[in-house]
Amino acid sequence: MQKAIIGKKVGMTQIFDESGKVIPVTVIEAGPCVVTQKKTEENDGYSAIQLGFEEVKERKLSKPELGHTKKAGVAPVRHLKEFKLEGAADMNVGDTVKADAFQAGDHVDVTGISKGHGYQGVIKRHGAQRTPTSHGGGPVHRHAGSMGSCSDPSRIFKGKIGAGQMGLEQVTVQNLDVVKVDPELNMIVVRGAIPGPKGGLVYVKNTVKTIRVAKGEAGTSVNPQKASARMNPQKASARNR
Repeated sequence: MQKAIIGKKVGMTQIFDESGKVIPVTVIEAGPCVVTQKKTEENDGYSAIQLGFEEVKERKLSKPELGHTKKAGVAPVRHLKEFKLEGAADMNVGDTVKADAFQAGDHVDVTGISKGHGYQGVIKRHGAQRTPTSHGGGPVHRHAGSMGSCSDPSRIFKGKIGAGQMGLEQVTVQNLDVVKVDPELNMIVVRGAIPGPKGGLVYVKNTVKTIRVAKGEAGTSVNPQKASARMNPQKASARNR
């Protein structure tokens, strides 16, 4: 069954697994989320649910937002997000989704807004190279330089790298595995980094990637043509001597 939840990025830390290896993880305060709306095939043409996250006071919402939550019969919430899930038809308005919807070992996709870096040049934004710093290069070492346009095509092609706004975009990191879930603290711990600053809003749902399960275990080859199967690395026939 597909699952989804809204949460906040708490920050990064590290934990140790059973073998003593360090795992870099991100802690997410996930839920509890309440179902504020349900879309059905009969009325809307598709099946989905809308989740609400983070209760707020009524005075902090606009009248349309407040009316939407009152119609659903739930407490006022700050954030709303719609998810198309396979099991959406089995959920109803007013149901609560908590962190324990996920379990350790699940693979998830996390979506958030990346950190904003303001207006940046081509070196920081695209990793461009500086111009030579000798022989009168002038004060333009970090500029983009000539674009090479001439009479044909007499323009700069779309997509050329240049200075501009960096960050503050929606980014999705796919196929992160859940390391730990704490229902009492509404905490989901995932391996690796996720987009956004501390306190940033994130959406967690089942990954769209196909999870491939490894077949068998790595071991010593029995093929005499391979070095791992040879008793004498000089030639394969030395195995039988």
